[in-house]
Amino acid sequence: MNWESKASTLANRVTDPDSRWLAPVARVPRHELIPKWWELDGSEQWVLRDGPSDPEAWAEAAYADRSLVTRVGTLHADHAESGDHPEGVPTSSATLPSLIVRMLRHGRLGAGLPILDLGTGAGGLTAYACHRLGDAHVTSVDVDPYLVSAAGERLASMGYHPKMVAADATEHVPGSYDRIVSTVALAPGPGLRPILDALATGGRIATTLARTSLIVTGWKHASGDVVGVIERDMAGFMLTRSGDNYPAPLVELFALAQEAEGESRTTGRYPVLDVANAWEIRSMLEVMAPGVEVGYATSGRERTTVLVHPDGSWARASAEWINPPEVHQSGPRKLWEVLERIRNRLNAEGALPLLGAQVRITPDGACHLSRGQWNASMGVQ
Repeated sequence: MNWESKASTLANRVTDPDSRWLAPVARVPRHELIPKWWELDGSEQWVLRDGPSDPEAWAEAAYADRSLVTRVGTLHADHAESGDHPEGVPTSSATLPSLIVRMLRHGRLGAGLPILDLGTGAGGLTAYACHRLGDAHVTSVDVDPYLVSAAGERLASMGYHPKMVAADATEHVPGSYDRIVSTVALAPGPGLRPILDALATGGRIATTLARTSLIVTGWKHASGDVVGVIERDMAGFMLTRSGDNYPAPLVELFALAQEAEGESRTTGRYPVLDVANAWEIRSMLEVMAPGVEVGYATSGRERTTVLVHPDGSWARASAEWINPPEVHQSGPRKLWEVLERIRNRLNAEGALPLLGAQVRITPDGACHLSRGQWNASMGVQ
């Protein structure tokens, strides 16, 4: 495979001509990190792709600026056979190179500064960091021992020998780092404490917040607080996990919300929205109702959105195309009303107060946001 020309083309596409990340992207053989991966076929079924058996497709996939899913549920593509069709959601991937570069830029890395790559995945970020900074300064952590082992072996074959660690970062992060760049989404609260403890005073973290697309960057002060901003940039990453798979979604509550008559039945003000793909609105919904899960389906011109929450609240809104929806809601909080308040604010002010907001993360993992007279907190115990 003539990967060098393809990697160079990719580097020119995802970095600037004077970028310090151009050479790493151009010189890392990304295809070697992703010999197998999963793709959804036309029937929304996961299908295995084997790179060595189809070098042309392998090169096209590996040097395109896109993420490749490497693990679905508990089945890694490396361990799968043709004909396997795992069920569930992606649990690991090779992040698209342009997003890796953006996160590395947000991390403001520097020569000689110890960096933690939180969320090894296929090892792409680790490879780029090793190429530019030297592998002696790079540590990569993932909860999945196989991912750590496989990425470590593939990186070693390229001549990179960073420190590779299998650990649940929500429980313990070994070492101390001047820079932490996370390509998994971190949930405010107690699970954030070990990561904050691993960040040296004066150090900088770049991450996203769980169930949002908000990129948070900040510097650690002597008080232990991390103070920074929500960047005017957005990204979507998988949640951190502690076990071999993510906890089961609120299946029973989703099923109830799909069919049941709500305690209240009203007509919504706005058209049905695919909330998961309205990134800023979805992020604000998580800030206002942390832990909410969303679903969306279409049938012809009929569109339905379902919101559910661990406290037992649920909402369902259905309508034909952009007509006012019929809304059913039950539980201690009216989730559709929360969503409509967000959309009211967006319409009234032209923007939500998230991007550019100030952030203070306290040592207990609580995340406090503020912008002008608006403020909110997440992960407060």
